[in-house]
Amino acid sequence: MRAIIIERFGGPDCLVYTELPEPEPLPGHVVIEIKAFGINHAEMHMRRGEWAEAAQVSGIECVGLVKACPGGEFPIGAKVAALMGGLGRTINGSYAEYTRAPASNVALIESDLPWAELAAIPETYATAWTCLFRNLEITEGQTLVIRGGTSSFGQAAISLAVNAGVRVIATTRSPKRFGMLAELGAQRAELEDPKLSHRIAEAKQLDAVLDLVGNSTILDSLAMLRRGGRACLAGWLGGLEPIADFNPLLQMASGVYLTFFGSFVFGTPGFPLSDVPLQKIAEDVAAGRLKAKPSRVFRFDEVREAHRVMEANEARGKMVVVHD
Repeated sequence: MRAIIIERFGGPDCLVYTELPEPEPLPGHVVIEIKAFGINHAEMHMRRGEWAEAAQVSGIECVGLVKACPGGEFPIGAKVAALMGGLGRTINGSYAEYTRAPASNVALIESDLPWAELAAIPETYATAWTCLFRNLEITEGQTLVIRGGTSSFGQAAISLAVNAGVRVIATTRSPKRFGMLAELGAQRAELEDPKLSHRIAEAKQLDAVLDLVGNSTILDSLAMLRRGGRACLAGWLGGLEPIADFNPLLQMASGVYLTFFGSFVFGTPGFPLSDVPLQKIAEDVAAGRLKAKPSRVFRFDEVREAHRVMEANEARGKMVVVHD
């Protein structure tokens, strides 16, 4: 099968096309004929050697058809989505014609949506849904700030939150993107700033903050919350530098909650993928209630260009790759 391997750590040219054997069926796993897959920042960090683990074949998610399933968890030929469970980290991932994923990290996703649109859903929407409705426990009528709202993750979170009746304030580094946030349903856009808590009108009154900028802003996010409010750290658009000299006694308000979510836990006992309503999300996308169209679609032989676009911050949303 055709596959793309990380030949060495570095830029997009480190992604090299090659031929590898198709994955063998194993009990408890599903062999998937990949039709399309999403491009994620995690894969950029893996390619650079900045992630703790990186498999030879990158790619943490995909959609496609079941080719083999020794345990019988899924019927042959079924449409499925797969994400994480070691994909791209400890086992070969989705930058190939076939992959083998743990059955616990595979979900049926029957839909008439084109493969490119289906591929925009799994990782981004599963993670956004879990952050909003499990970690933040957001409910209708509450006010939520989403920092990094124009990222693919941020756009999915805005769409899900607005669809649930939540008032959303979203941030971006560019005023030119305020219109995009309004189109997604955000009631207001704010210019991203490490000291946003000093000027946002709702400071100390906010129910929740979904922080996708990362360690550079999470303490500021905590400072915006009302008593009992929650902040979820789930992205690193601002880089991977750790919080320097973090001291909760001096830097956290009393009575607020700090939580974290990383999609690498999907499929573990506490975080079953079955908890995420991927089928319902696909139905809402098809009905126009959620917005999940990819910002750009690439062919399999254009993966290097997709990484270049991601690295240059030109994606403007979720990018996907489809097999010809």
